[in-house]
Formats: sequence, structure tokens, C-alpha cells
Amino acid sequence: MRILFTGGSGKAGRHVCRYLRDAGHRVVNVDLTPLKEPGIDDLIADITDSGSMFNVMTSYANFDELEPGTGVPAFDAVVHFAAVPRILIAPDHETFRVNTIGTYNVIEAAVKLGIRKVIFASSETTYGVCFADGIVNPDYLPVDEAHDTNPMDSYGLSKVVNEKTGRAFQRRSGADIYGLRIGNVIEPHEYDNFPAYFADPAVRRRNIFCYIDARDLGQIVDLCLKTDNLGFQIFNAGNDTNSVDLPAHDIAERFFPGVPVAQDMGKTEALYSNRKIRDVLGFREQHSWHKYVSE
Repeated sequence: MRILFTGGSGKAGRHVCRYLRDAGHRVVNVDLTPLKEPGIDDLIADITDSGSMFNVMTSYANFDELEPGTGVPAFDAVVHFAAVPRILIAPDHETFRVNTIGTYNVIEAAVKLGIRKVIFASSETTYGVCFADGIVNPDYLPVDEAHDTNPMDSYGLSKVVNEKTGRAFQRRSGADIYGLRIGNVIEPHEYDNFPAYFADPAVRRRNIFCYIDARDLGQIVDLCLKTDNLGFQIFNAGNDTNSVDLPAHDIAERFFPGVPVAQDMGKTEALYSNRKIRDVLGFREQHSWHKYVSE
């Protein structure tokens, strides 16, 4: 597939772009900073500028596409990861502006240009636990896609708005638009941090003990590209187990006392449920922390 990828120079995006390239896709990275990765094309553009988004989606990827003399090839899909990646980087109003206007511009351009597959990055923060003022518990465990989204921060709120934006454009276009509520992204070198998590599990509470290996996130995006006719969908993007070396029920009792357990959980099953990506997309975890960290 010929894929336009926004935010491919970021922490998660660069790993996903590499995964998609290695899977045989043509990837054009749209970012303010070029990735400069072999086999991945770069275009510098700002997602908050609507005209730029229409332009990059009607652009050649590189000089080789000039050779056939048949005009600009069409993109098969858009993957939208570009964003201010959390609170406390930019002022709150700027985080909200960039993330909401940027997502609107990207999805609008894709839909109006007839691109029938859009995948966008939402977030675990939509559930309102991660960046809460004070201690907030989920309504039930494990946290699945049916759980209420009720954040109190600018970043989580921007992602809730983006999900509504995606849903609105899917309704008017009939295209496939899938949102990924991405958990805490872990790059390969960051498994060095896990022994500290085991020593002090409380540091993982705000993430609902979730993690997603950046390479497994690449698999999830690729599965979304290959899975058609689902309309508008939201998927939790997390690994199969929790990010600490404790049984799931022990984590729940210790850190979320009194929170109902709504369905049976396996001994090590993630409190941030990834059952939907396993059942609907066929996700099979390749990079569990157990491969890289000694318990």
C-alpha cells in the first residue's frame, strides 16, 4: 500500500513507519522534522494547516514517481500520529488546538480526496486516569473500549474530541476510520526501566499498568490496514500483560481497591484490555517484556 503517515519522526511513529516499510508498504512521513530513514520518504508540513494536508495527500513521494509519466499516484491509506504527545510540553490551549485542528485537517483531507482507510492515534488518557488531578479509579476492570471516556486534562480531552471527529467523518463518508487508544509506548531500550517498575509498581498506576511495545504497535497498525469494512472503530492498543511482575488480581486489589472486576481475567492478563485487537484484528503479541527482562 502507498501510505501517508503523519508524525513518523516521533517516538512511536518512527517504529511504526519502519514496521510498515519492512512489511512492504510505501511510506511517506509527514512531519515538521524529517525522519531521514532509508526507504521512507519525508515531506515537511504542518498538520494545523489545512491546505498543507490537501497538498501532501496529492504529492509525489519522491523522484522515482515522476518516471511513469502518469501523474501523482493515489494514497491507499492515511495513518495519523502527529500531535503534541502529552500535557506539560506546550500550554494547554496549544496542546488542544494542535491536536484537534490537526486531526480535523488530516481526516477531512483524506475523506474529501477519496482515501478509504484512515487510522489515527487516540490514547489511554481518554479514560481519565493518567493525567487526573488526584487519584482517579477506572469504573471497572479490565478497562475495555466500552469504558467511559472522561478526562480532565487538555491532552486527553483533545483525543476524545478527535474520536468524535473521526466518527463524524466516517458517518458522512462511509470510509473505514479506526482510532487506536495507544497505551504507554515502550521502545526496545526502555525495557531497562522495568526492574524499577517491579521495585515500585505504583509508578505504573496512572498508565493502568499498560504498555505497548513500539514494534507490536506497528503490527497493530498493519493489521488495521489489512482489515476492511469495519466502519468506525476504536481499539485499545496494548500488550497482553501488565508492566509489573505481579498477578493481575493482586494489582487490582492493591492499586484499585473496590473497583469491580467485570469479567474473568487470566493470571497475568492486562488490566488495560487488548481483547478486541486480538479477537477482531488477529493481533498476536511478539514483544512481551518477559523476553527482555529478568523477573
